[in-house]
Amino acid sequence: MIDAPAVPRLVLGPLLRYVGQGHATLWVKTDRPCTVEILDVTEPTFCVGGHHYALLCVDGIEPGATVAYEVRLDGARCWPQDDDVFPASVIRMPRVGASARVAFGSCRVSVPHVPPHALTKDVDSRGREVDALLALGRRLQAQDTSEWPDILLLLGDQVYADEVSPAVQARIDTRRRAAGVDGGGPKPPPGEVADFEEYTMLYDDSWADPATRWLLSTIPSAMIFDDHDVHDDWNTSRTWVDDIRRVPWWQERIVGAYMSYWIYQHLGNLSPAELAQDAILAAVRADQEDATDVLREFAARCERETASTRWSFHRDLGRTRLLVLDSRAGRMLEPGERDMLSPDEWAWAHEQAGGDIDHLLIATTLPWLLSPGLHHLESWNEAVCDGAWGTAAARVGERIRQGLDLEHWAAFRRAFVELGDLIHATASGARGPAPASIVVLSGDVHHAYLATASFPGRPPITSAVVQAVCSPIRNPLNRRERTMLRSARSRPATVAARWLARRAGVAPASVAWAFTDEPTFDNQIATLDLDGRHAHLRIEKTLPDEWRSPQLHLTLSEEIC
Repeated sequence: MIDAPAVPRLVLGPLLRYVGQGHATLWVKTDRPCTVEILDVTEPTFCVGGHHYALLCVDGIEPGATVAYEVRLDGARCWPQDDDVFPASVIRMPRVGASARVAFGSCRVSVPHVPPHALTKDVDSRGREVDALLALGRRLQAQDTSEWPDILLLLGDQVYADEVSPAVQARIDTRRRAAGVDGGGPKPPPGEVADFEEYTMLYDDSWADPATRWLLSTIPSAMIFDDHDVHDDWNTSRTWVDDIRRVPWWQERIVGAYMSYWIYQHLGNLSPAELAQDAILAAVRADQEDATDVLREFAARCERETASTRWSFHRDLGRTRLLVLDSRAGRMLEPGERDMLSPDEWAWAHEQAGGDIDHLLIATTLPWLLSPGLHHLESWNEAVCDGAWGTAAARVGERIRQGLDLEHWAAFRRAFVELGDLIHATASGARGPAPASIVVLSGDVHHAYLATASFPGRPPITSAVVQAVCSPIRNPLNRRERTMLRSARSRPATVAARWLARRAGVAPASVAWAFTDEPTFDNQIATLDLDGRHAHLRIEKTLPDEWRSPQLHLTLSEEIC
């Protein structure tokens, strides 16, 4: 008797990624080779490490249309699932006119949505409270599609390579036991992933929840990585990189990080035109067996030559330009020459920031504007690390830099000034018509705030310039950590840090900023509404006692312009 051929299964996705005028890209993962079909577009899967993926570009959708879609594998429908309780997955073409809605946030651990994991950290060390992305999805299911965000911008730490969930840890333990105690080479500490295979477990765990799958299947998404997608303090300094490269398990970790990021996050950030020109994608698709070697070589090159690949990207949302800057992987780390971006990437950023637009959104995982106390502390530390107080102090400064995570824009002063100059030139009209607003969107710091910026002593600006930070989606600070951050905002801390920075020879910043409200430390998501030349920001949080039925509650509502 001949067994019937196995039916392909949808493992992950569909994820709706890039949506532009008349076209959209959708990403899926399947359990075996097959042909994927969405809206009459077919694409064979490609294989990496025994895992199967497809990225489909759908064309010819009418402007302003909202189209429901299904996913078929080898002709058999697999999405929506037969027992699906969610609304139909749809592709919505961009809004007609000058309005746009951007939802954003960062830092989302993947743990169960029930106690003890839904409790606060202060109650239980495992507690991560209620997932703001889950609450957002519940709200959207009850809304008309016209009220949905045009894009969901995930600003780093989509997965935690150094803090895996219990489910992923169980899979890792099973895999490593099967390989033998010493099988597969040196392994990282417990709770951390080792290589590409274990990275695939992270994404399966983070994106497989039914509510999350529905949300990502129907709201276009853009993503950029940050440190925990790879390792805490990733690329903090040249010393950090030199030290980690001597750790036996690091090479497999970083290669797996780049391989998985390229597949799961980066590809969906690109437009169909950019995908058509992507040489790595063409090589991966051309490999009829398994393209692991192709992608491994690419990933190893990314680790060796940080400026070799541009992970930054842009999207246009009507008359809004979204410019997403990679502030992590492409850093220049030599002391005295530190920078967030390479010269080529800065040139690209300057080119993309211009144009006849109503709003410019500059997204970077790390905040450009911190509390003044932290800003001065980080600037002081960079100067000390670069030798302002001598060699011995530089060694101590490096330990402080790594121990306190002093590696934001203020700790890369050249980049801080460059970004400020770009923003000022755009806001003052030196690069053409000034947009109504320039909003820097960031995450990372596990609290949310809005700060307004000005440039005293420089040509006046006509754009509203603000820093909007929203973090975490799900990974709140405990009470002690919150107290420390509030203390850093105090006047005595600011005065002391400013004094240290001046003593180390740090010049005053050419930008001034002030916070509109006190910071919030909850699991939260932000929404930026852009309508003509008006912009409005709101930040909403979840409550731990609502884990059975997550809701969003308003904590900040501000008119930007």
